Amino acid sequence: MIELYLSKNMIEGSAAYGKYYPRVSYKQTMNIHDMAKHMAEHNTPFSEGTIEGILRDFVRCTREQTLMGNTVKVDDLAIFKVSVIGNGSILLYDPDTDKTISASIGTIGKNDKTGPAVQSLKLLAQATGEYTRDELNKVAKLAWTDKAAAEIAAAKAAAIGGGSNGGGSDSGSEQNGGGTDNTGGDNNGGDNNGGGDNGGGFDTGS
Repeated sequence: MIELYLSKNMIEGSAAYGKYYPRVSYKQTMNIHDMAKHMAEHNTPFSEGTIEGILRDFVRCTREQTLMGNTVKVDDLAIFKVSVIGNGSILLYDPDTDKTISASIGTIGKNDKTGPAVQSLKLLAQATGEYTRDELNKVAKLAWTDKAAAEIAAAKAAAIGGGSNGGGSDSGSEQNGGGTDNTGGDNNGGDNNGGGDNGGGFDTGS
């Protein structure tokens, strides 16, 4: 069950100003140890320690393979790959400085026309199989947090009673049950606000 709370856009001048958007109230972060413990409880013949070791080896090997220029596909989860953020060189070769564009990471000087091609690397995770948007939409179960349900009920009661809706919904600072504010990367700037953030560079496309 995925629980949602409401966030009201308070950015003046935005096309979404004054609108309410759902946000996921994350309960907790499951690390490798937690996942190993959870998996060991699913009638598996492997111990918690064995599973944790395999998961850690998998993470290490995934990093190794992506840094070698390979993509790693975990069926029905995601395809992992490394991408680059480019600098944008004006010239491939600058005869004035005798510099060529280089396959390296760095920055191009203010007055330079070429230099390092790459600004930085980033990891992408593209959903695949049962984790694509269409598949998630088929099986996901949603519900309001107690606070959101109370806000909706209060708005309904106020409207029926002739009062005004005080707009009690959180404008982006509500913390979830695990004590972590999960509003950080959500886009409040436009109407397409259903997906939340994408994990700082992760491509979660369908």
